[in-house]
Amino acid sequence: MSNKKPVVVYGASGYTGRLVCEYLREYGIPFIAAGRSADKLNAAMKSNVAGIETASYEVVEVVHTVEALTHLFKGASVVLNTVGPFAKFGPEVVEACLATKCHYTDTTGEQDWLITLDQEYGARFAAAGLLLSPGLAQMYTTGEIAAQLCLETPGLDTLDIAVFWGGSPTIASTQTILVNAAMAKAYYLEQNQYVEWQPDAGLYHLSIPGQHEAALALPWGGTSHPVWFKKDPRVANVKVLGGVFNKPLMLGVPQIVTAALKATEGMNDADRYAALAQTAASVMNSMPPRENPRINKSVDSVHACGPLARAHCVIFGNCNYKQTGLLQAFAAASLLQQAPKRVGFASGCQAFGHHELLGTLRSFGLVQPPVLTVHR
Repeated sequence: MSNKKPVVVYGASGYTGRLVCEYLREYGIPFIAAGRSADKLNAAMKSNVAGIETASYEVVEVVHTVEALTHLFKGASVVLNTVGPFAKFGPEVVEACLATKCHYTDTTGEQDWLITLDQEYGARFAAAGLLLSPGLAQMYTTGEIAAQLCLETPGLDTLDIAVFWGGSPTIASTQTILVNAAMAKAYYLEQNQYVEWQPDAGLYHLSIPGQHEAALALPWGGTSHPVWFKKDPRVANVKVLGGVFNKPLMLGVPQIVTAALKATEGMNDADRYAALAQTAASVMNSMPPRENPRINKSVDSVHACGPLARAHCVIFGNCNYKQTGLLQAFAAASLLQQAPKRVGFASGCQAFGHHELLGTLRSFGLVQPPVLTVHR
């Protein structure tokens, strides 16, 4: 069954999964929409995926085990995983991809999950000639594109990255943010070493391009960038801060995390996860509306510097979840036609090229031309 469809979207009934399916349909790529509930999958495809009646797809209900996922993935070429928290639910998917020789991408921002993939699975995927590319999403990839544009100027070794977007996190994102903030450490990169962010540092006030009002930001779990650039010989230091333009929401995040930590203190990991998931559901228990480009704007800003050079790149865009869906679909389209630029553990830019990814986002009207300023 699955060998007729080269791409599997795991978690297709979720907010991001639906958008991935929508862009696969625009690329004309047949896909399997997979998840735990066939009813939810069918309802999501019919009600939430524009143009689904013209797509070549099938719905498959699957239990979350290595055996069941291996059976599902057999005969496919690419698995696009949107089921988080990834540190909890990702290992089975990755193992099944290895067993079936499928390329793997996901939309994670969980830094601990990226480090685990790099250390435990990267070499195994590389030996199999497979791509292992987590964090292919607006909050990470679009900022990485800006960083890579800066790094085209020689002599830069430090990246100061800010990522902002308009709107609210989805149900899954809220759960991931809360669980990850409470159960995992966050790191930045300093002289090629991971350094822990102080958990009680609070909110940061940033001046971001495009507005006079200061924006509120958090380390947001450390994000993907310090992990991706740790093995880049050009880069020694990476710090990332991010947030939403909604100030009341940003002001509430540290309070919610602090309260959740206090309430779950002393619990074992399983009980703590269950309690945090319940807290996340109380914060966000309904799907956000479909993105509106007049409201859901994004800003990715990177200051890069070295001893005698500086660069600044800003990418203004909109609809960050649509950017994520498109990036995932483009990855599948590329992998079905040619080998990636790098196998094993690799970021989107490392696997597909930052100019290629930027061109894709531009061609679908989701980002403006980058504003790049270089001082030598």
